[in-house]
Amino acid sequence: MPIEISETRVDKPASKAGSLLERLATLRAGKPGAQDRMFFTEQLSLLLETGTPLHAALQALKQQIRNPAMLGLIDGMLERVSEGKAFSVALAQYPELFPATYVNLVQAAEAGGFLDKVLLELLKMDEKRDELRRTIMSALSYPVFLILFSIGVVLFVLVVVFPKFADMFSSIRDQLPATTLFLMAASDILRQHWPSLLAGLLAGSAALAYWLRTPSGADVLDRFKMRVFYFREIFIQIYLVQSLRVIGLSLANGVSVMDALASCREVVPNRVFRRFILGIEERVREGAGFAVSFQQADFIPPTVRQMVTTGEATGSLPRVLSRIADHYERELGKRLATFSRLVEPVMLLVMGGVVGLIVSSLILPIFKLSRAVG
Repeated sequence: MPIEISETRVDKPASKAGSLLERLATLRAGKPGAQDRMFFTEQLSLLLETGTPLHAALQALKQQIRNPAMLGLIDGMLERVSEGKAFSVALAQYPELFPATYVNLVQAAEAGGFLDKVLLELLKMDEKRDELRRTIMSALSYPVFLILFSIGVVLFVLVVVFPKFADMFSSIRDQLPATTLFLMAASDILRQHWPSLLAGLLAGSAALAYWLRTPSGADVLDRFKMRVFYFREIFIQIYLVQSLRVIGLSLANGVSVMDALASCREVVPNRVFRRFILGIEERVREGAGFAVSFQQADFIPPTVRQMVTTGEATGSLPRVLSRIADHYERELGKRLATFSRLVEPVMLLVMGGVVGLIVSSLILPIFKLSRAVG
């Protein structure tokens, strides 16, 4: 299958006062999200599949949507479609809801006359992305809960429990274990200086968050994700699923390879992987082929390099990329499930060790006091 290398994209029309008013109304009503886009895509695909004209389908959709902000967006689309503009141009006015991938695929589908089929593919892609997000959140939720719970227990013991034993232990302070002395000192610091500690924690967190939003901070974090032990494979698989699915779907539906790669850069949040995509764009523009960058990237698994090379050579690159994305999505689900199963006993052991340390730091001095009294 020949791959078109043109860089023709949907140009956004010049902004007008009406467009500005639409955006302000959208902000007041509440920003539409991925679920709104999925409902919009599914219903519009169904209406078009039954032979309903686009303008009438958008009118019918207005009767089913309750989100005022989404209604404002559909009104804007209806206005532009009524003026004779392409549907992709109308969608391009709302990049916060319809990314470049969505717009480019709709543009190619309009030219080919298979808009309903592409909308169905976009719906499936959104559903898979949402499923991936839920899988990641499910795998991380329990470990995060255990960490927060452990911190809460330790703070409670240090701030509430230890002060009650301070006077009791004062008579045998020279005989107290090092762990008890350390925890008593930590308890005193927390109780006496908690406003300063809290202010410092908030200020440090804010400074770290600000730095991570800067180009240098974000680059350090993204490099760390691509290098840290075990998690490196998880992040690489996430980025491969996100990027290859977009590229495969775009190429399979007539989007040029340059537009597909540009859309992919918006999907992947990692700067290191974005530079990898930029490298593919440069080599394709130079005529070196799609697979060259995959062969030169050391973080790409060897299987993916071979499959991409074979897919490009046989003209089946779109199908191969989609198959790779599906494969790594399944592998990612298994890896996250394994991670969740492994981290639970590890966290329980850590919690048990911390609680045991605290309890022993209280019990041992009490035994010494009881022997001294006896």
